[in-house]
Amino acid sequence: MSEARPLHRVVTAIALLLAPLLAASHADAQMPRRDVVEVPAVSEGLCVSNVFQSNMVLQRAKPIALWGRARPGARVSVSFGGALATVEAGADRRWRAALPAMPASAESRTITVQSGGETLTLENVLVGDVWVLGGQSNMEFELAKVENGALEIVSARDPLLRILTVPYGKDGRMRESFPRLHEWSDWFKRHFRKGDWDVCSPEVARELSAIGYAFARRLRMATGVPIGVIDASRGGTTVETWTPLETMRELGGPAATAKVADWDQRVAAFDPARDLETRIERHRQRMERFAKEGRKVREDEREPPSEELPGPIADPNHPGNCYAAMLGPLRGLAVKGVVFHQGYNNALDGTRGVRLYEEVFPVMIASWRETFGDPELPFGILSLCTDGYPQTREDYVEKMLNPGIEIRAAQYRAFLELWQSGDRHIGFASTYDLRRRWYHPQVKIPAGERLARWALATQYGFERDLPWKPPALVEMTAVDGALHLQLDADVSDPEDGAIQGFAIAGADRRFQPADAAYLQVGEDARGRPRFDRKRLVLSSPLVPEPVHFRYGWGRNPLANLQRGGNKDLPFATQRSDDWDMGTWPLGALDEPIDGAMTRAQRGKVLRALRAEDRRRALMEARALLDGAEPGGR
Repeated sequence: MSEARPLHRVVTAIALLLAPLLAASHADAQMPRRDVVEVPAVSEGLCVSNVFQSNMVLQRAKPIALWGRARPGARVSVSFGGALATVEAGADRRWRAALPAMPASAESRTITVQSGGETLTLENVLVGDVWVLGGQSNMEFELAKVENGALEIVSARDPLLRILTVPYGKDGRMRESFPRLHEWSDWFKRHFRKGDWDVCSPEVARELSAIGYAFARRLRMATGVPIGVIDASRGGTTVETWTPLETMRELGGPAATAKVADWDQRVAAFDPARDLETRIERHRQRMERFAKEGRKVREDEREPPSEELPGPIADPNHPGNCYAAMLGPLRGLAVKGVVFHQGYNNALDGTRGVRLYEEVFPVMIASWRETFGDPELPFGILSLCTDGYPQTREDYVEKMLNPGIEIRAAQYRAFLELWQSGDRHIGFASTYDLRRRWYHPQVKIPAGERLARWALATQYGFERDLPWKPPALVEMTAVDGALHLQLDADVSDPEDGAIQGFAIAGADRRFQPADAAYLQVGEDARGRPRFDRKRLVLSSPLVPEPVHFRYGWGRNPLANLQRGGNKDLPFATQRSDDWDMGTWPLGALDEPIDGAMTRAQRGKVLRALRAEDRRRALMEARALLDGAEPGGR
């Protein structure tokens, strides 16, 4: 929360405190490693939650709620834009005021909060649309690190775009506010300025989520409305940490129940005193080893640990922790919508992680909507990005074994089920074609723009100009040794080549890449064939009686199908079967798989999948030697 002093004193104090740190390029040179400069979440006297600051954007067309603390029983008045609200602080010092909904305004105005002899003024406040960014490191990944990020940074001068990055939580407790600080990142080995609303500038934008910046920039350009972006993402996190703990406990699904029980057991087993003793002993041994090796010891490493740690209860991935620490301070805030990009860490838990994701993700979406007080809050899903070397024709089946693919499919399935239930405020965009080998693919700007297209089409009246929805499967039928897919839109390969990305399997669950062709529906007046570009025929000479298909089934997939007309709308990763990893091909394993495969189990399955790749290679080699296309084509 803000300091309980007149604003000019607060600004002066913060400026003096942070002056050496404001230039990002000099931050690490000016402060020791891991030092944190902090303005507290809650202060004495009159204060507002730190989500309310100078330079912020308030959500238009929705009632405006503001909250904070004052002396118990004190009268607090809040004024903004000609509206005034007066409330009384409770015995716990908390107060909450409501102002009427207001239209968008680029006029710089002031929020005034008064109580007794104290006055707070928040200056340069705009009214527009506020979007929340959620997820893990691929959402958090900052603009300075991505392809063409430098070009975006030098042109990031927009006084009507405002940015707030929420600091990480530290102990898993539900928070009503957050500190304003410079926070050390072990991943990036530098400090990040978090917790402050800032006007967009090159210095500020370079540290913002690249996806979030690209998304917000497009909205600003298309609408002219002030846009606020709140980045509440954290690297290395799972879907369950972004879901309220009480919701996880009440969910009742087997995977969620098992996950909560596992964490409960770990918390109960943790002994903070014994843990401290263990850390002290490790420190002693490390110092002895350093002395023996003649290694120099840093100043901050010399003293042994002296404080007990909270243990698993404060782990960032304990169910509900990131929700409590990073969404909790935003609870009740009026916002326009959410965009979310996550999934990598759940994939590390194999089939168990996939099952958990399928249970929890739709519930997480509902929880976020409840948090912001809108059951129809726009929620855009950006599917899991690529990782690893690209899938090729030679290793196609082998590279179908990866739980990350199933997380990606679960994300699309969650979108599809909500959409089919009538939810017209749910959005989706694929990223698998924005491929790089690293699990932080640096092609982020196009990803953010895909979500911006969804938002502009569905929330800002550009639906006629901006198709956004990926082509969807309407029906699948088996016909004469092939699968026929009926889609709801024309599709094509944007390079007008062969359609790639489909695999089919028979009852033996042995997948092979499929030849995909448009269904011929007749001839034109000149006798040339006519094709229906909404209907695909999938076949393979190695799968004489296919029963199921998968598409884009690679972590870095060989797949190129998009909505027709070069609209940059990839056909989403999906499947028609429900076969768990380890249950295909039939006979590869004797036992079912519940979690991550053992090395032995994975080895058995991979040998079976490689055998399928060799079987196809041999068939194609024989066909080549015989001077014919595989399958006699």
